[in-house]
Amino acid sequence: MLYVRNYIDSKLGRLSLRLINPTTADQLLEWARRMLGGTPARVQAAALPWRMTGRGPEFLLVTSRQTGRWILPKGWPEGDEMLAAAAEREAFEEAGIRGRVSPVSIGSYYYSKASSSGLEKRLEVQVFALEVDEAEDKWPEKAERERRWLSADDAAKRIVEPALAELLTKFEINPRKSAA
Repeated sequence: MLYVRNYIDSKLGRLSLRLINPTTADQLLEWARRMLGGTPARVQAAALPWRMTGRGPEFLLVTSRQTGRWILPKGWPEGDEMLAAAAEREAFEEAGIRGRVSPVSIGSYYYSKASSSGLEKRLEVQVFALEVDEAEDKWPEKAERERRWLSADDAAKRIVEPALAELLTKFEINPRKSAA
């Protein structure tokens, strides 16, 4: 999904359309928030679990506990835990999977979450590729979530955040190179 931004083409004096991808739109919005004195977004870590099949890469999504939306396993770093380690831990807790996590983020996206007081918090999610080696039958949040392996197209259609869907489809092109 692309955001459409209008601008005036001064040379021709007419209204033109310019396409901006969701990641760029999110980054511009966050930059504007900070320039106007807004508080920086809190940072979470997410795992992008993937495996290679005969049909190409597949991605594992889980449902959120509160809304049932399809999401990546994600959460807060604990103590002085590095973001990649937090993503790996969350992948096991929320989806029961283990594997090799990339030490470097493959990208990020932003979303808003309502707090218990009703105020919305702006969150930044750093995403780390996790090539899955094993999936457990039992895991800490099994009773609270569903997990499902999907193609990149199917996963992107189920994800609500446009910038995350874009990140996933870019990663699909060459997962081993993207995760390196």
